[in-house]
Amino acid sequence: MRPEHIPALCLLEQSCFSDPWSKEALEEELRNPTARFTVALAGEEVAGYLGFHHVLDEGAVANLAVFPAFRRQGVARELLAELIAWSRKNGLRTLTLEVRPSNAPAVALYEQTGFRRVGTRPGYYRHPAEDAALYTLFIEENEHERTGI
Repeated sequence: MRPEHIPALCLLEQSCFSDPWSKEALEEELRNPTARFTVALAGEEVAGYLGFHHVLDEGAVANLAVFPAFRRQGVARELLAELIAWSRKNGLRTLTLEVRPSNAPAVALYEQTGFRRVGTRPGYYRHPAEDAALYTLFIEENEHERTGI
């Protein structure tokens, strides 16, 4: 992610999330040493992005979003593959994320990528109110066989 991506990412946040990240929050991630935000481009156009934070050997996915015009084209899967490869190379052992259980396409993608449901975060989402399903990818466990990545 670079500063010039921020305007498009703000639009993406607004189109995908009921509580979108602000311009300032995205800009702050550019200076955050524990953050890694990757932007997927289609030519010069922002197609989607994935942001995560890491501490020691653990990573937490903050956001994964793809513009509607680029969905179902493998953009999210490629962003996850890049994250998993980077995590493996940099010694991370786990990646964790929260997802709305009602978001069936996202749940299916995460499960196909090897994430396992490990719990629930009650009342995590507000607009609309919903618990979050907590998923973790255990990188050290035969990740290639399980993820297909």
